[in-house]
Amino acid sequence: MAAASPSLSPDELARYSRHILLDEIGVAGQQKLAAARVLVIGAGGLGSPAALYLAAAGVGTLGIADFDRVESHNLQRQLLHDDFTIGELKVISAARRLRATNSFITVVEHPEGVTAANALALFPTYDIIIDGTDTFSTRYLNNDATVLTHRPLVYGSIYKFEGQVTVFDPARGSPCYRCLFPEPPAAGTVPNCGEAGVLGALCGVIGSLQALETIKLITGIGESLRGRLLTYDALGQNFSTLKIPRAAACRACGPQPAITTLDSANYDFACAPAAASTPAAPAATAMPDPTVPLEISVEETQRLLTRAPADTVLIDVREPYEFEICTIAGAELIPMRQIPEKLADLSRDKHLLIHCHHGGRSLRVTEYLRAQGFTRVSNVAGGIEAWAERIDPTLRRY
Repeated sequence: MAAASPSLSPDELARYSRHILLDEIGVAGQQKLAAARVLVIGAGGLGSPAALYLAAAGVGTLGIADFDRVESHNLQRQLLHDDFTIGELKVISAARRLRATNSFITVVEHPEGVTAANALALFPTYDIIIDGTDTFSTRYLNNDATVLTHRPLVYGSIYKFEGQVTVFDPARGSPCYRCLFPEPPAAGTVPNCGEAGVLGALCGVIGSLQALETIKLITGIGESLRGRLLTYDALGQNFSTLKIPRAAACRACGPQPAITTLDSANYDFACAPAAASTPAAPAATAMPDPTVPLEISVEETQRLLTRAPADTVLIDVREPYEFEICTIAGAELIPMRQIPEKLADLSRDKHLLIHCHHGGRSLRVTEYLRAQGFTRVSNVAGGIEAWAERIDPTLRRY
């Protein structure tokens, strides 16, 4: 990380005294924070708590990249903004709040956001990149740019009541985002915050964890989340950590990477419903079978698998690394992002039971398949987590 600055003023020593009292940080650690340059991409739900805590911690230079404007529905979770900044560029609103939080730091505004055209020049001017975005196109762009510029990427994401945090840093041996998710999910299979909703306080938890990981990277204290994915279930108040392997054939960070530059055409996609980008599929001319419910319990799933195995197919739409942790016997793995290209392989006669970790992703897949004309398809409510809780307690939980 950045070299230590020469000195801290008496006012700075007083401001950061509670940090300095920590043996692991001390004056030297606080100087490292003052010398550090951190770019926060997205001045929204995750970027707000991350940037606020980093500003308060005394990170010397904070860059804020976002092209969006403040809207009223942002205020439920985006604490950098308020009623008086509605309609204003987020970077301007955020910069004002951060400068008011700590007058000793420098805040740099990037109102153009991060693009394929500017990322490779922008990222090397910072030590650490924080991804606080909520679109897949930007996540893949941020990942590829950090791989190419050898910068650590502090990643966070949220979905309804769940959150994830990790540090992608292939330059230091850890995996990148594409090691976990090689390709983006198909259009229409994953909702954004506007479609799925988001718990505001959850943003505070995950964004704060991103700030904490950034402080650890800068000061060199503790154990980084490099190579580990921290997951948080807000409803159950459960934290768990999964080891994530580096993909040997990763297109971004593998030994023979296919991605060696940034082309805007490679990031011109969306994962919200869009007829123009939805993969071709048979026309949905059949109505869903009224006897087949949209959702079924894990108990009913077990009954169907036991009594009618020849007429039932259990499909697991989680990622391969999740499948390795725990699996329901007989389940067929088809990651959610691969569902559109596998339509021709799926039976239209058998009852398809779709499950994931908690039931969110699988519900989207179930709705997607029904829209494509599959009449016998149901979501397994609660996913493999409910199965482990109520059917097979020997399954490993995460």
